[in-house]
Amino acid sequence: MTDINALKTELTSEIEGAGDLQTLDEVRVAVLGKKGRITALMKTLGSMDPEERKTTGAALNALKDEIADLIKSQERALKKQDMDQRLSTEGEDITLSARQAPHGKIHPISQTMEEMVGIFGSMGFTVAEGPDIEDDFHNFTALNFSPGHPAREMQDTFFLPEDDGEEGEYAKKLLRTHTSSVQIRHMESGEPPYKIVCFGRTYRSDYDMTHTPMFHQMEGLFIDKDVNMGHLKGCLTDFVRAYFKLDDLPVRFRPSFFPFVEPGAEVDIGYTKKPDGGIKLGKAPDGQEQQWMEVLGAGMVHPNVLKNCGVDPDEYQGFAFGMGIERLTMLKYGIPDLRTFFECDTRWLEHYGFDPLDRPNTTTR
Repeated sequence: MTDINALKTELTSEIEGAGDLQTLDEVRVAVLGKKGRITALMKTLGSMDPEERKTTGAALNALKDEIADLIKSQERALKKQDMDQRLSTEGEDITLSARQAPHGKIHPISQTMEEMVGIFGSMGFTVAEGPDIEDDFHNFTALNFSPGHPAREMQDTFFLPEDDGEEGEYAKKLLRTHTSSVQIRHMESGEPPYKIVCFGRTYRSDYDMTHTPMFHQMEGLFIDKDVNMGHLKGCLTDFVRAYFKLDDLPVRFRPSFFPFVEPGAEVDIGYTKKPDGGIKLGKAPDGQEQQWMEVLGAGMVHPNVLKNCGVDPDEYQGFAFGMGIERLTMLKYGIPDLRTFFECDTRWLEHYGFDPLDRPNTTTR
């Protein structure tokens, strides 16, 4: 028993003297391992008589438990000491990095409209707005559409169910087929002169690679006492050259018919074909054929339209023009299919969209 007490004192001193976890583990193996000192003493119990075996076995088991508890206590103390030392000496950053949020993009349609506002704003135009749901008068009759015009048919226009509370052909409601109705409402609201541009959704019963049931239009109107066709040509020539950023872009005006203007014109811009099948806007090099592409329609406002809005055509005259915003966007930014504008595909927007913090300069010359 005296030897066991002496062993306990010796082992306690070794455990308490272990200054790190590795040394403590070496002590544990040397004492409690398969070849440890206490394990070796346990193996000698078989050679003792029963009474001595009983007394010595109980003492060795008690010693084994005490040493094991002491080792665990010393291990906890060393781990705490190690942690305290690391916390006092290390500058560990325990914060998480911020989650990367996806960046939004400006839709090409919004970008194009902003560019147009900048260009026409520099010419003195202001922006006007009107409703998407129109009546027959503002959408057709006031714009000099004849009663049998194809645009008045169901296959071309989205007419709404008739309201029993309203009567007459002019009260028929529909989704506007063009933003020209905004021009009518603006002229009705005040006295000339008028110098406006308007943007908005328009609706027609059509759907293919270059047509969709809903699309965007931009229209302009300038009415004053001394406005002529030369002003129209100068305004639109400056616009297309500023929009496409080509100072020498060829522009051609071709006679055309629209019910609300007289004379009317289609406006073409010049381009050339590239060997890979694409196109390049601009003047054709010497020896190469100049190609033309229609981009918008325009003309001098028809006297009937002015009369329908209460404007005296003998005193005032002016011009109007209109264009599809998607068409100009596709030309400028190389977008091949109109339908992709409305498919809500974020991958498409990531490719064709504009960074809100790094956008092209929309100012004009």
